[in-house]
Amino acid sequence: MKGSLRRAFSRVRDSLSNCAVPDLGPLVERLTEATARLDFAAPVHHVYRPLEYAAEAHASYLDKYAGLGASVLLLGMNPGPFGMCQTGIPFGDVQMVREWLGIGEGVREPGSQHKARPILGFKSKRAEVSGTRIWGWAARRFKHPEDFFGHFFVWNYCPLAFLEESGRNRTPDKLPRKERDELFDTCDTALKELVDQLGFRQVLGVGRFAGQRAKVAFTAQDIKVGDAPHPSPASPAANRDWVGSFERALAQNGIQIPAR
Repeated sequence: MKGSLRRAFSRVRDSLSNCAVPDLGPLVERLTEATARLDFAAPVHHVYRPLEYAAEAHASYLDKYAGLGASVLLLGMNPGPFGMCQTGIPFGDVQMVREWLGIGEGVREPGSQHKARPILGFKSKRAEVSGTRIWGWAARRFKHPEDFFGHFFVWNYCPLAFLEESGRNRTPDKLPRKERDELFDTCDTALKELVDQLGFRQVLGVGRFAGQRAKVAFTAQDIKVGDAPHPSPASPAANRDWVGSFERALAQNGIQIPAR
């Protein structure tokens, strides 16, 4: 696993002209290896690990966009079945990742899949609504991804997706306490390393869960932490006016965005 991740980052780095970006490969390797050692019992039936099978796509994302000077980290919860599970990119709706972020390959078929949630990579036809909303907002506000990533970077707190036998998604907060505590310790460590390495001054959780985890991780550090509404269609408020509520949350947290 470690060698394949390192090769993925090396191939991507060799193909890009901007090689002055921070090398996040070792951090991702440590996170991937640490979470691979964790065990999850029923009702978890399948665990999807996109940092492994979508390593090259994720490496492209980091190498293209992680070194552009962002001061604010937008922190999601964990991969969605039609987003990061398919593309390796946080909130990674296939169309938005391909057309706006310019990443359209680098996902291989994982060894174990749930028949109700196959990994089709960039061949997937399903939209990830949360991804169309957050990346669609970014595209409208900033037009070019490089401009957006000069202000913000997007990362998921937990890199794993959990599926029950029925195919139903199980969020990390619903895991048994022992499993949850071990997972959260690992994710806290990676989050703090990421913030330290990229120099973010503020972490904004996209959704209450991510905001709470960031507050725990940075209790003893001088990092400003807040949260903003999640764009999930499961939220009635998000379906009414997610953009408006999200931008109000940005303003309440002292985050300025350029006018349209």
